[in-house]
Amino acid sequence: MNPPLAAVVAVAENGVIGLDNRLPWHISSDLKRFKALTLGKPVIMGRKTFVSLGRALPGRETVVVTRDAAFAAPPGVFVAADVEAALQLAERRAQALGADEIVVAGGGEIFAALLDRIDRLYLTLVALAPPGDAFFPPIDASKWREIRRQDHAAEKGDEAAFAFVEYVRREP
Repeated sequence: MNPPLAAVVAVAENGVIGLDNRLPWHISSDLKRFKALTLGKPVIMGRKTFVSLGRALPGRETVVVTRDAAFAAPPGVFVAADVEAALQLAERRAQALGADEIVVAGGGEIFAALLDRIDRLYLTLVALAPPGDAFFPPIDASKWREIRRQDHAAEKGDEAAFAFVEYVRREP
C-alpha cells in the first residue's frame, strides 16, 4: 500500500503562499514545524520552489517536478517531468526509506495539480494578507475535517500571529 500524500504549507488569509519565489513573511515556528513534518520523507516540489530554497533539504529526499529538460539537479535530488512521474518516484523512495507519508511542498501549481489526491493538510494559517503571485488553491470544506488546531500569537522570530491546523480528507 502506498503511503498517504500530505501537503505542508503556510497560507495567508488571502490564499497567498509566495511572492517572487519566496515566502512573504518570516515565521520561525513555521520553519521548525516544516522541518519536523518532512524529515525522513520524500518531498515533492516544483522547480521554482526548489530553486528558491537554493539547495536540497537535509534529511529529506527531494523530487523536483519540471518540464525543463535542461534542469540540472544537484546530487541526491530526483527529477520528474510531471506530477504523475513525481508521485511514482516518491512512492518508491518512501518505501525505500520506510516513510509513513509523502509530502507535497509547493508551489501553487503543484498543490493545485495534486490537491484532489492529498489525504492530509498540515497548514500554517498566517494572520496576514500580503501581496503575492503564488496561491494555495481553495479547499472545499465539505471534503476536509479539521482534527487539530493550535493558535499562536506572534513571538520572537515571527512576523505575524498564526495557527497550525491539520485536516484529513473526509471519506466519500
